Amino acid sequence: MTENLGVVAHAAGDLRVQALPEPEPTADEAVIAIAYGGVCGSDLHYWLHGAAGTSILRAPLLLGHEVIGTVERAAADGSGPAVGTPVAVHPGTPHGVDGVPYPAKSPNLAPAGTYLGSAAHFPHCEGAFARRVALPTRMLRILPANIDPRDAALIEPAAVAWHGVARAGDVAGKRVAVIGAGPIGLLAVAVALHHGAATVVATDIAAEARERALALGAAAVLDARESEEIAALHADVVIESSGTVPGLHAAVDAAGRGGIVVMLGLQRAGDIDFPAAQAITRELDLRGALRFNDEIDEVIAALADGSLNVRGVVTHVLPAADALEAFEIARDSAASGKVLLDFRT
Repeated sequence: MTENLGVVAHAAGDLRVQALPEPEPTADEAVIAIAYGGVCGSDLHYWLHGAAGTSILRAPLLLGHEVIGTVERAAADGSGPAVGTPVAVHPGTPHGVDGVPYPAKSPNLAPAGTYLGSAAHFPHCEGAFARRVALPTRMLRILPANIDPRDAALIEPAAVAWHGVARAGDVAGKRVAVIGAGPIGLLAVAVALHHGAATVVATDIAAEARERALALGAAAVLDARESEEIAALHADVVIESSGTVPGLHAAVDAAGRGGIVVMLGLQRAGDIDFPAAQAITRELDLRGALRFNDEIDEVIAALADGSLNVRGVVTHVLPAADALEAFEIARDSAASGKVLLDFRT
């Protein structure tokens, strides 16, 4: 058996590929041999800053929540799929807090919810960037055989985009603008097109990112600095996926009167500058979007039947042993879309 290599953030600027103990599953956990893991923005933040928003590293953290793999050892209690079954992973677990209500239909809003590879709570919730990990069977989703594994590695971020687009309601026949053409923005383009948007226009600073959006089917792309052109979009729906203050301003600018702005990109913690007067006088509907719920199952079905096109979103695949190089590539949005780690090598 090969060494169980994992990708662990120890502190800001301290990312290590190191040997991990073999997983010891509980009765309702299966051991998963991870095939691919996608590098997410939160992974980059833990590496670069030792924190992702208000989630601060207080101990070494095994990163990774965008993973697919194969069941290597089935759960002892008989739950979950059999050995050899390819699976995707839903990385969230809802947990409530007494006195803090949340909608039952929205477990993603549970106030003490955990997520694989997150330092939001302590002890941290360990991730799945390792050759072998033990995961609860409730997290596992069986992968149809006809989904390309590299496409399957996009299931988790595509579910985030699916949830974000769904927060806008029915986008069929509507003009949609996507602010930011990083991996989540690209997937938002793909999902909006899947849902029947009349046109999708994407913006980004990087020309390479704009080209990727065009290849996915965006009707047009704009340089994010072209403020007049963005303001002339008069979009029915705007998906803000950059998670930046300028991106949020651009989203308000891009929205037509009475339009909907979905804040999909996570803004930094604390107060930020926001064009409230413009949002009020246009009667814009501002909606947050956090992770996802059961949309992962819809994404899997859409990939299986070929109706969701994600080709070109993955731009790089590197061996897990080269994780530091992969993270360096992933931090450069001009150089890369989604970067995958291959844990099979």
